[in-house]
Amino acid sequence: MKNRKAVRIAGAAVACATMLALAGCADQDATANSNAAGGSGGGILPGEPDVNGDGKVVIGVLSPGDINDNGYYQSFITGAETFAKQKGWEVIKRGSVPETEALSAARALCQQKVDMIALGASELKDAIPASEEAACEKTAWYVPSSGNVQQTPRIFVSTDAADQSVLTAGYAAGVLMQAKGTKKAAFVGGMEVDFNINASKAFKAGIRTVIPDATVNTTYAGDQDDAAKAKEAVQAQIDQGVGVVYPYLGGSTDAATKLANTKNLITLTPGTDRCASTDPKFDISVLYSPGDYFTEALKLFDAGKLEMGIEKVWTIGKDPYPTVKLCKENAEAQQKIDQFMKDIASGKINASGEVERLGN
Repeated sequence: MKNRKAVRIAGAAVACATMLALAGCADQDATANSNAAGGSGGGILPGEPDVNGDGKVVIGVLSPGDINDNGYYQSFITGAETFAKQKGWEVIKRGSVPETEALSAARALCQQKVDMIALGASELKDAIPASEEAACEKTAWYVPSSGNVQQTPRIFVSTDAADQSVLTAGYAAGVLMQAKGTKKAAFVGGMEVDFNINASKAFKAGIRTVIPDATVNTTYAGDQDDAAKAKEAVQAQIDQGVGVVYPYLGGSTDAATKLANTKNLITLTPGTDRCASTDPKFDISVLYSPGDYFTEALKLFDAGKLEMGIEKVWTIGKDPYPTVKLCKENAEAQQKIDQFMKDIASGKINASGEVERLGN
């Protein structure tokens, strides 16, 4: 998960009905907020989902991160495998793919006759030129983007509005903080780089929409996956008397959250639904993982409606994902959060404007 928000907050990103809405819902939106390459409409590959016509459907997944990180990168694989199992499809997966090997890895998948190549993050965008090669002619492409991917007629680009989900995460934390009577929160990131810095600002802004005088401290552990460093960062925040910890981390998320649990602090997930988890426990699931978006796209692919050459922008409060939910039933608080998301979707709340106004 080293650069996971080079996909999200420098690309954070991730509703027709509820979570896991039917493909028909996503289908209505697939082109509503998309732009095709060259300004024309997208195109559906013949035979979709069995694009190469060999009588089976094979999805090839390439990820730049650890696909067993129990978080952001793993969610992409889990989403693919869960849906594929339901449909009788095969998934070929490879994790920790260096950016320098993205192109060769994609070519290798095409040689294995996959029907779709899915990139787990836009760090692997150097693989995209393979989509124009003869070996990949009968292959659909799913590409996450944070604005750094050039649209072509051969790829489906998936993206979200970077600040919406983390702003809402902060708002949800603020609602629980208000009920608990605390005004101190902590954001624990890994590296002090743009995606973490921007996320911390969005989280702070969200809390301050509820509690204007809240104190939101940020600590950078120096690594997204080092458990010892994460726990040290969380302990430093505990020593300052915070009531909330947002472990905006990768493989060290659980270690950080377990420590926060020992003090009964409010905790949030960095992208996936962990409400069923008991060790560690989370109070808020912030859902913007690539697996959520990818699953919705696979539903379209299965229906023969996934168009190449378009960009799909997932919008909080409008699409199934991204979204934010409380892990313990609290109808009044969840209603406030749901309304906040709807207000973002309608334009009543300008997410980027709120981050700019309240996030510093």
